[in-house]
Order: sequence, then structure tokens, then C-alpha cells
Amino acid sequence: MRRRQFLTSSAGLAGLTGASTLGLSLGLTACSSTGDTTTLKLLVASYDKSVGSSIGDQWDGLVDAFEKAHPTVKITLERVPFDKLDRTLARRVKDGDAPDIAQSNVFAPYAEDDQLYDASDLFDIRTEADFTRSYAEAGSVKHIQYGIPFLASTPRLFYNTALFKQAGISGAPTSWDELQAAAVALKGIGVKTPYGLQLGPEAAEDETLSWLLADEGGYAALAGSYDFHTASNVRTLTWLRDELVAKGLAGADPAGLNRTDAYEQFMRGRIGMLIAHPVLMGAADKVKFPYAHAAFPSRLGGAAAPVGLSDWLMAFKQNGHSDACGTFLGYLYGRKSAKAYGGGQAALPVTSSASSALRADTAQRPLWKFIDQMPRAQFQPVGMRSWPSVRAAIRKEIGAAVTKGGNPGAVLESLDATAARAEL
Repeated sequence: MRRRQFLTSSAGLAGLTGASTLGLSLGLTACSSTGDTTTLKLLVASYDKSVGSSIGDQWDGLVDAFEKAHPTVKITLERVPFDKLDRTLARRVKDGDAPDIAQSNVFAPYAEDDQLYDASDLFDIRTEADFTRSYAEAGSVKHIQYGIPFLASTPRLFYNTALFKQAGISGAPTSWDELQAAAVALKGIGVKTPYGLQLGPEAAEDETLSWLLADEGGYAALAGSYDFHTASNVRTLTWLRDELVAKGLAGADPAGLNRTDAYEQFMRGRIGMLIAHPVLMGAADKVKFPYAHAAFPSRLGGAAAPVGLSDWLMAFKQNGHSDACGTFLGYLYGRKSAKAYGGGQAALPVTSSASSALRADTAQRPLWKFIDQMPRAQFQPVGMRSWPSVRAAIRKEIGAAVTKGGNPGAVLESLDATAARAEL
């Protein structure tokens, strides 16, 4: 949840206590059965003190509770550093040693190769229908859900309320013209980077998509194919180039600004406003930093369609233990336990029932606006096998489109060409 660099790199920001790792051998078999007991192997990410109250620190307790409730299914849990997770999983699958259940940023290639159980194989109808629809659809390949959303998020526009007050800005911008005017006012009081345009390689695809969606653009056409070079996408990048970057309102090097660095600069008062995730609230609240957040504005005014982000769990067919996998995942996403990994400031719940429970809990008020956005979330084309290659091209090329002398149309055409090659 690509994704989760903002989680894995923000330990210095959030100051949160993470999960302990397990010294499990990489050579363990993925699943075994002894008598009436089935052992499932789970491969998940280790975040090294970065995900706070999310499931990252709660796997051990959840597994213990599950095994007590289901004594015939045992869980072997293996944690791999987040930045090695996708490569480790790909190697295991290639070597014929797939785990039973795995966390990853990537599910489409495994689904297309018929290596995964789909959601209907794993969940009862009630639980399957409980997933937030936008996230369930994002986890689908050819309209069948294989990716199970996990560690979900959706960003909003964060702004420094003290700097806004000092600059005479009355509230959050509700259009691009208002955002630019706020940036000009912030620059006028000496803010180094009025708007933190995060187009560095850490997560340029997220920032870019937020802007494209705000002008009715995006990465793919309704038919499901890539479509970068569109009139709205060219207009968006041209506006960023001419109205923010060229006027010194987005810092000296937006093409090199990564999310983690942007969060740190925001906390030091060097960035006045930026797109950010709920995890930033933990850092800000801890030091009583003056901030607020609002929906990201569309070009002409009003709330833009929000970006949805998620890691994914998937269950592999290799060992033929669909029942045991379904039992564990049904427990994980059941109404009684789904809140365990949603509601922390590093992740949001991905089921309607857990979202409703948090939405009704006044102690979770800071998350309400984020939760309210989730049903409208729009995703990157994570259900396409070629997306990792295309994403890499976006990270490498998109910053050049908005810098001085940049050619948005040419960059978008190049991305369309890259996507076409990746689809072959």
C-alpha cells in the first residue's frame, strides 16, 4: 500500500511502538497437517516501530486468540521487512514454496496465474459483502476479488493552522485558485514550501493521482486500459508547472520531495500544506502541532474524489487448504475482530461494520472524515498485472513534467508507451 512507505518510514515522526519480530526460519514449509490439525503459514510485513496501533503490533495477540477459538488450525507467523516483502513473496512463489496467506502490494499476477483463492472461496456471504465496496473492487481482477484490503488509508489536505492564521488565510482552500492564493500568502510570510508537492520516487504516483482525480482525470479509462495522455491530465500537469512550481509555491525540487521528508518538513513549519494520511495526526498530536485537514479540492471547487490506498492479503492455492485459510481470514475480518487493525492512526478499517463502529465512537472522532471518504475512494490500477512496471515509470518520469521547461504532454505520451509495452 506501494504503498506503505508513509507507514514504514515515519517512525521518527510518529514515535510509535511497533511489533516484535519472530525469528522464524525461512525454510519452513508453507502448510502442513498433523492428524486433525492444520498449520498455516502467514507471511506478513515487519514495520519496525512504525505502524502504532495497526495490526502490525497485534499479530501475536490476534493469532493467540484465533488458535484458542479454533484449536484445529495453527498459525506459523513470519515477518519480513516491508521493503523486502514483495520480492520475498515473488521468490517463494517462483520456487514453489508459496505461503498460505501473504501480505503484499501486488496480487494481480498471482490471480491471473490462477494461484489464488478468490473471496467467495474464503468468506461467507455476509463477511464478503461487508468489505467497503471501493476497496473490494480495487482488489479485483476481471471483476473477481482476490486481493483482500489490509492497512487501508485515504489522504486529505493537511495545513498548518498557525501559519494560515499568520498569513491571513481564513480556512482550507476549496478550489485550485484558492489553494494557489493560500500558497501565495504563505510565501509572503516566508514559508519555504507553501505547498508540498510530493513527486519524489517514494510515492509520486499517489500525489499525481490526487491531482488528476481533482480535474476528472486519472490513469486508466473506463474500459480498464491505461490512458495517460488525456486533455484533463495535460491540463492538470500544466497548471502545476505554471501556477505552482514556476511561481515558487511548491519548493525548490518537487521532483525530489519524498513523502517522509515532506511530513518532516511540515512538522518543522517549512511546508504550509500538503496531502497526507492519518498517520501524520499521531505525530502532530503528540507534540500539539497546530494543524487541520480537509478534503482535497477539485479544480473548480468542492471535494475531489479521494485516492484509496491499501496493502493486500491473499490466500494461495498451492497447499489446498481453502477451508483453513477461510477460517482464519473470516476470523480476522469478522465483526468482532475487524476493529483490531482499523482505527489506529496508521490504518483505517476496510469493512462497513467496523467503519460504522468507529464512526459511532466519539473517541475516534479524528478519523471520521477519513472513514467517510473511503466509499468514494478511487484507486491506482492495482488489478492490472503491468501496474508495478507502470508505477515505476510514473515515479521516474512524472516530476519532469512540472519542472521548468517540462512538457506534460510528452511525459504522458511516454507513460502511455511504457504502459502499452508492459501490457504485451
